[in-house]
Amino acid sequence: MLSRVVKEHQAKQVFHREQQEVKRRAAMQSASAVSQSLVDMVNSGVEEAYSNEKKLEGEAKRLHANSEMFVRQTRQWLSLVDGFNQALKEIGDVENWARSIERDMRCIAGALEYAYKGKGGASTGGGQPPTS
Repeated sequence: MLSRVVKEHQAKQVFHREQQEVKRRAAMQSASAVSQSLVDMVNSGVEEAYSNEKKLEGEAKRLHANSEMFVRQTRQWLSLVDGFNQALKEIGDVENWARSIERDMRCIAGALEYAYKGKGGASTGGGQPPTS
């Protein structure tokens, strides 16, 4: 009887150890699955952040290139406008020069006409220019 009780006790202990081992393995698998799930979530967040960073870098490079192109184009426009302004100034200078010459020529023509009328009226009497 005592040996039977000892055998039953030992059998129960073996059974409980096996049960514990099964539960321990299940707990280990669950913990591993949770760890893997957490790592996957963190990795997906890191992956998304890295992807966004790459997109931002690409956008920044395009923005920089567009800015440089805009600066070059603006400089060209400024150069064209400066050239246009200079041409307008030169036209204004030529126009002013032409007016000045025209005014001087009218003054000279008036003086010559006055001199001719004064000289021609006294010597020839008809106001006709002298023949050479």
